[in-house]
Amino acid sequence: MSLRKHHICYAAIAALAAADQAVKHIVSTHMHLGETIPIVENALHITYVSNNGGAFSILQGQAALLLAVPAVLAVAIIAYIHKMRNSSRIFPLLALALICGGGLGNFIDRARLGFVVDFIDFRVFPVFNIADIGVCCGCGLLFLHMVFLDKPSKVNNGGATQ
Repeated sequence: MSLRKHHICYAAIAALAAADQAVKHIVSTHMHLGETIPIVENALHITYVSNNGGAFSILQGQAALLLAVPAVLAVAIIAYIHKMRNSSRIFPLLALALICGGGLGNFIDRARLGFVVDFIDFRVFPVFNIADIGVCCGCGLLFLHMVFLDKPSKVNNGGATQ
């Protein structure tokens, strides 16, 4: 019996959120807020910061919105993955799973701590985390799918598909 596509998506959601939370736990229990550890001097550091806003610290002070939107989107994405469980198109579903898993990773932080733990610091870019990578990669893959792979059927003026 093969693993069904939607089960792979659910596993990807859970794995991404769990990996994100595990690394954040290590960072927050072994480092002090504001502490930085150079991995590659002036290029890549592990820097423990708290983010009270959304991506790139936008929407500071909008805690209710930053909790509600990811929760609603996660439910919608999971429902959509379930609805499309018999689809042959796994690529867009996996992209949505990355978005959902990343969103849940940051949602857990906000619900539990009141802020998001960020730690990946390239010194020329805002500090981010594994959940952010999942959301950005998922959005990028979904964009690529929509622009290059998803070819809608053409409709002529009479409304019949060609």
